[in-house]
Amino acid sequence: MIYVIDTGGIVLIKDDLRDVVAGIKLSKATMKKIKQNMFWALGYNTAAIPIAAVGLLNPIIAAAAMAISSLSVVANSALLRRFKFERKV
Repeated sequence: MIYVIDTGGIVLIKDDLRDVVAGIKLSKATMKKIKQNMFWALGYNTAAIPIAAVGLLNPIIAAAAMAISSLSVVANSALLRRFKFERKV
């Protein structure tokens, strides 16, 4: 016996179709944050890894910088909590 499970791109919990627009806007804002985080993480790693590999960077400082980099990604992602939905009635 084969079971088929259908999924939706957007699943509404309430009976308000305006939530589809809000969901699309939130997904666009989320993708923008992902791209920002990837840019900064890639920039940090592109600069710091060669410096550390050559031995010009103290390992403790490199570890602290990596932790700060991770914290900045988390803090940038947390800014999505400020996302406001504009409802036009």
